[in-house]
Amino acid sequence: MSSFPWLTVTVFLPLAGAVVLLALTPLPRRRPEAGGYGADDPWRWVAFLVSSATFVVSLGILTEFRAEPGFQLVEEAGWVGPLNIRYVLGLDGISLFMVLLTTFLMPLAILASWRVERQVPYFMASLLALETAMLGAFVALDLLLFFVFFEGLLFPMYLVIGIWGSGRRVYAAVKFFLFTMAGSALLLVAILFLAFRSETALGGMTFDLRQLVGMDLPATTARWLFLAFFVAFAVKVPLFPLHTWLPDAHTEAPTAGSVILAGVLLKLGAYGLIRFNLTLFPDASEDFRGLVTTLAVIGIVYGAVVALIQTDIKRLVAYSSVSHLGFVVLGIFAGTLQGMSGGVIQMVNHGLSTGALFLIVGMLYDRTHTRDLARLGGLARRTPVLAGVFLVVALSSLGLPGLNGFVGELLILLGTFDASRLPAVIAATGVVLSAIYLLWAYQRSMHGDLPAELESTPDLSGREYAYMVPILVAIVAIGVFPKPLLDRIEPAADRHVRLIAVEPSSADVVRAAGGD
Repeated sequence: MSSFPWLTVTVFLPLAGAVVLLALTPLPRRRPEAGGYGADDPWRWVAFLVSSATFVVSLGILTEFRAEPGFQLVEEAGWVGPLNIRYVLGLDGISLFMVLLTTFLMPLAILASWRVERQVPYFMASLLALETAMLGAFVALDLLLFFVFFEGLLFPMYLVIGIWGSGRRVYAAVKFFLFTMAGSALLLVAILFLAFRSETALGGMTFDLRQLVGMDLPATTARWLFLAFFVAFAVKVPLFPLHTWLPDAHTEAPTAGSVILAGVLLKLGAYGLIRFNLTLFPDASEDFRGLVTTLAVIGIVYGAVVALIQTDIKRLVAYSSVSHLGFVVLGIFAGTLQGMSGGVIQMVNHGLSTGALFLIVGMLYDRTHTRDLARLGGLARRTPVLAGVFLVVALSSLGLPGLNGFVGELLILLGTFDASRLPAVIAATGVVLSAIYLLWAYQRSMHGDLPAELESTPDLSGREYAYMVPILVAIVAIGVFPKPLLDRIEPAADRHVRLIAVEPSSADVVRAAGGD
């Protein structure tokens, strides 16, 4: 293994870029009289190059990673000595692809924001600071360090929505902030309780996840701690009924904000459920598995049904996230290797597909200045390439075989069916509903009569090709050949599944014994 600090460099390179951006802010503006910035100003290029360099460095993590269980590339140092708070970073097959997804999407989101003209350096610096916070949360193994990163992402995302959003942006930003802060307050209390409890249980206070695993806790205490962690992460997912902040945040956020929110930030909730709830409280996780499964199934159906009645295409995609993230949680708590592996790979798939959908919504709005499906139609005549991209991404999101969404949803449904048939059957209706609302949105916007005011609508530009083609390649590659991802996910997934594994069926016992 290399001694190069891959994780530290990957996490803090974007933050260093944000500092550079702010240092460059006094440079002369191209259009000071308008208070704006031209496309050739340096801030966009600095942000794009820094985020691209971060992605390149993260590929080094992939080359160093071995398909084994346990944490790898661990980096640790003292931080707050008297409280034994340490700087500990590490990752396994679950966090590996969350890191790669984050570093992959950020430069594409920056490219999609090239036309932002208001306070450009601060916008780009906010995105880079947000990237550092998200990456740090995915690799932090000290609970207090995780909490710092977990909370650190709130402020830049609040700024992105509240300053550069549209319409009711302040309302949406405040709602996002308050919901997340409320969950985080419970998380902090639970983390501190665990640390103080470790002083007697382990002979010394620690926030290190690796040492806290397996710590003896009374059943009632473990259940309360599970609920505190669960609420904090369920808000982030978001899981029904804690989802109400998400449609507003997505609707008012700028395109880059929606892409990062759907593509990465929501995954922190699902990741936290795996990394902390299942790991620290396995017995309580088993106790609450039925409740969490029920909430996940409700979220799948509810999100899909509400998406069906939306006329604003951005809100439609936002509610689709509620439904698709329900699948992720369903797989995580299925208690089977298929379900867990499917849940993790579906986090990646959702980031790609839904991130791409928000990029497409942004393209449509830039061209038509509306998100109302009733005012769209016939655009395929003027923008055939955009229509083709929209169709591929929609088919990916609804789970068409051969594209990435099919892999995750199939594994989740199979894994859930092995554990409990009824939730799997009900959840399968979400797949049907997603096909209805996504194809309906495509049909309403791309086919039918073309409004006269849209006759001159342009097709994809070179910059739009630059950020859509990589996503399309990833969508097809994962759909056709998911084995490289699953090979690295399954060892870590198996380790977590064993904590709340369901009893094997008689068929499993026969197969394990070598029977037919």
